[in-house]
Amino acid sequence: MQPKPDQYQELRDALRDLCKQFPDEYHRRVDEGTGYPEEFIDSLTEAGWLAAMIPQEYGGSGLGLAEASVIMEEVNRNGGNAGHCHGQMYNMGTLLRHGSDAQKQQYLPKIASGELRLQSMGVTEPTTGTDTTKIKTVAVKKGDRYVVNGQKVWISRIQHSDLMILLARTTPLSEVKRKSEGMSIFLVDLHQAIGNGMTVKPIKNMVNHETNELFFDELEIPEENLIGEEGKGFKYILDGLNAERTLIAAECIGDAWWFLNKVVDYSSNRVVFGRPIAQNQGVQFPIARSYVNTEAANLMRFRACELYDAHEPCGAEANMAKLLAADASWEAANVCLQYHGGFGFAHEYDVERKFRETRLYQVAPISTNLILSYVAEHILGLPRSF
Repeated sequence: MQPKPDQYQELRDALRDLCKQFPDEYHRRVDEGTGYPEEFIDSLTEAGWLAAMIPQEYGGSGLGLAEASVIMEEVNRNGGNAGHCHGQMYNMGTLLRHGSDAQKQQYLPKIASGELRLQSMGVTEPTTGTDTTKIKTVAVKKGDRYVVNGQKVWISRIQHSDLMILLARTTPLSEVKRKSEGMSIFLVDLHQAIGNGMTVKPIKNMVNHETNELFFDELEIPEENLIGEEGKGFKYILDGLNAERTLIAAECIGDAWWFLNKVVDYSSNRVVFGRPIAQNQGVQFPIARSYVNTEAANLMRFRACELYDAHEPCGAEANMAKLLAADASWEAANVCLQYHGGFGFAHEYDVERKFRETRLYQVAPISTNLILSYVAEHILGLPRSF
């Protein structure tokens, strides 16, 4: 199945050339060893792809979310897993849009060059999940520092990051007028934090996604590491979450294209009872429907990118793009696995690896049911369901 050219073709071609140096065998080996694709991420970094959204004045390319989404899509489309590096893309938006000039001058050039990595965002907690306004991690101002106590979970890429965006409550929930107020965002130097008030506990999981549980016990953060104004962190974090959901949508679309390419090729060449299995409508129709749904998700992805890059509200579009794309990739994954038969379960075909990877996005970074609740309440005006 030949990909259609688009306005990002030059960008796609460059990514594909890099990805060819890391074929399926490479990613399969990393997955089987529950490792991290260090060489691949280094190559992306050195080529400047992970600094795409950093303005040129700080050493980046000055591209938008649309281009960043194409980069993430192509990683997955070519057999990789952008989950190993996508954090830098969406975390960048928080620093770019709400960081001070001094913070940008201090960190962005080093992130652009690869000297520093901003791969982690500490938001989710064990007892709150998506109910972010109920977080219990607190940061108390003491002199020129904030002292943090609490716990986070499902915090990814700590082991391969130098910096982390952290959301903590700086004003007790009982003292704010709206529950979304009183939270603040901090930039944490992980090298200083780990072992000095912050403990990391890795969580083994089915998709070889490097993620952790974090514990904070009197962690001190300099006041100059506060991003934006104290108490407005929830508003700031939404920018990052909208970018995250749109980039995840792009990754799911990349996965869907990978599965579709794989199943079209296999079913066209797999001969059973004297004819290719792709000649049967029972095989053709699910593949064709998956293609249609992927194209539709792709349109919503670029609509969300357009609004985000124009600094327009895009929460609805980002959520819908993620929902449509996650469903499309999961549909393509099931079709691909089904028509590979037993070979779909064999490691050497890579279908089972990508199958596991794309299943994550029915759950994270926000579950499909919560997106439907968001649409019902905020777009259709239906009563709040939770």
